[in-house]
Amino acid sequence: MNFLELVKKRQSCRKYLPGIIKKETMVRCLEAARLAPSACNSQPWHFIVVNTPEIKDNLAEKAFSGIYKMNAFAKQASALIVVVRERSQFSAKLGSYFRGVQYSLIDQGIACEHLILQAEEEGLATCWIGWFNEKAVKKFLGVPKIQKIDTIISIGFAENTEIRNKIRKDILEMADFK
Repeated sequence: MNFLELVKKRQSCRKYLPGIIKKETMVRCLEAARLAPSACNSQPWHFIVVNTPEIKDNLAEKAFSGIYKMNAFAKQASALIVVVRERSQFSAKLGSYFRGVQYSLIDQGIACEHLILQAEEEGLATCWIGWFNEKAVKKFLGVPKIQKIDTIISIGFAENTEIRNKIRKDILEMADFK
C-alpha cells in the first residue's frame, strides 16, 4: 500500500471489537510519533498509553461522561492514548510568541497523525478525540495542572472496515496554483 492509499483508507472509528494490541505493535505506533518533526526539535508531547482494561474503563468513565458522553464509544477501544502537551524549548516558544502561532499544537498534531497512520498500517483503527473532561483525566492520571491534555486517541480493532464515502473539497477549491 502506498502513502496515498493509506491516507484514503484511514478513517475515524467509533465501533471497536474486543482485542489486545501487542506491545510491539503499540511501540511501532509510538516510534512513528517519536520521529515526527517539531519546531526547533522541541518534541512537545508525552503519550500515556492506557491499555490495562480496568484502568482504561475507569479513565473512559471519567473522560466521557456528562456533557462528554458523545465520545463514550471510546471505552470499547483496546486502548486510549492520552496526549499531554509538554513545554516547548525556548526558541520554539519565542517563535510562537513573535509569530502568534502555537507551534506546540502543530507539532503535536503532526506526531499524532504519524501515530494514527502507523496504526492504520498495522491494521488498527483510531479516533482522534478532542471533546473530553480534561480536568477529570488529569486528576485520574496524575497529570500536573500546569500541563495541557489536548487529545485522546482511541485505538483498537474496527468492527466494520468498510471505507465510508469521504466528503472533501475539490483540490481546486482548497489550493491555488500561481
